[in-house]
Amino acid sequence: MSSLTMALIVQKYGGTSVGSIEKIKKVAERVIETCERGNRLVVVLSAMAGQTDALMRLSKEITETPDPRELDVLLATGEQMSVSLFAMAVKSMGYDCRSLLGFQAAIHTDQIYGKARIKKIDTDHILKELDENRIVAVAGFQGIDERRNITTLGRGGSDTTAVALTAALKATVCEIFTDVEGIFSADPNICTHARKLDRISYEEMLELASLGARVLDIRSVEFAKRFNVPIHVRSSFTRDEGTMVVAEKKEMERVLVSGVVSDKNEARITVVKVPDRPGIAFKIFDPVFKAGIVVDMIVQNPSAEGLTDLSFTVTKTQFQETLTLVRGVAQEIGAENVLGDQDIAKVSIVGLGMRNHAGVASKMFETLARENINITMISTSEIKISCIIEEKYTELAVRALHEAFGLGNEKEKD
Repeated sequence: MSSLTMALIVQKYGGTSVGSIEKIKKVAERVIETCERGNRLVVVLSAMAGQTDALMRLSKEITETPDPRELDVLLATGEQMSVSLFAMAVKSMGYDCRSLLGFQAAIHTDQIYGKARIKKIDTDHILKELDENRIVAVAGFQGIDERRNITTLGRGGSDTTAVALTAALKATVCEIFTDVEGIFSADPNICTHARKLDRISYEEMLELASLGARVLDIRSVEFAKRFNVPIHVRSSFTRDEGTMVVAEKKEMERVLVSGVVSDKNEARITVVKVPDRPGIAFKIFDPVFKAGIVVDMIVQNPSAEGLTDLSFTVTKTQFQETLTLVRGVAQEIGAENVLGDQDIAKVSIVGLGMRNHAGVASKMFETLARENINITMISTSEIKISCIIEEKYTELAVRALHEAFGLGNEKEKD
């Protein structure tokens, strides 16, 4: 069959999919099945499950603050192990395969170790291997900067590698294989009758990823949206169809709410009785932003007697650092106190249909009120509503909202 008539597919397998030698062999069998249907394959692999954490622990045994460049060199070996073992498995089954590390696949990045961003991919080497009828296995999560240093893309970076390769190679589709069967209307561990979605828009997936859904890395979805790359999220352990993440289509707006998601990695900081004058917000947040801390929701109360309260949320992992920075600023600006609360969570609903339907927020608030769940902060976008609640009510809130918006499968509706 001519390469001109063969579909080019990029498949990505996560750490749980290649977590053992047996699983790597299963992945090799699945890849060969796809090739035998007349396709050319580029396969992106993550490190075996737990491998990156184990390498990180080794670095910590040397020093609590490992050099960023050398840490990237170390962490990249996890994917090197995966692709080499996979290539061996494919060859043992009678098919030709060539493994390529990030620099060999010419994945060029910026120079930010640990969080590098892909700038361009030179596809000549990969295309040459494909033209020689080989399966190409590319190490995910890694690249090379302009000084030929190894860089890594951060957690979830293999998703981004796969989507970027799909765009650069003009492949038909990017198939992301993971340990779940697709994108669901809620976490199936919370809502037992959560429904697998057949398709979801880039916009909705971006919101879900930013709000705590961890099926896809948010940068991979941003890349897919920018280059119009269709992503098929599916399970490594079944042959069932998964969820397509695609450009928005008109019929998608008919669905009011597509999903409910929660995030317990939230903490709130409140600066009490802040002088209400120009420049104060900048003074509070400037050191926070300079420290690389991402602020999520911000609420400022109405001014009373020239003073106001200002609350905002950050991740629990950055809570103590943020609290220390803000307490230092509070003394400078004459704020009365700085309070912190880690016993909170964020629950959100997402859907393209919100753009053209009134009353969605009212229904959400009514549902939470009916369960005696208090809302302390609210944030909205065109297709999303998020509420901060007490952490202990997270699962109850998700289940109640899932039912209120009719997101369950047919079994639940019966």
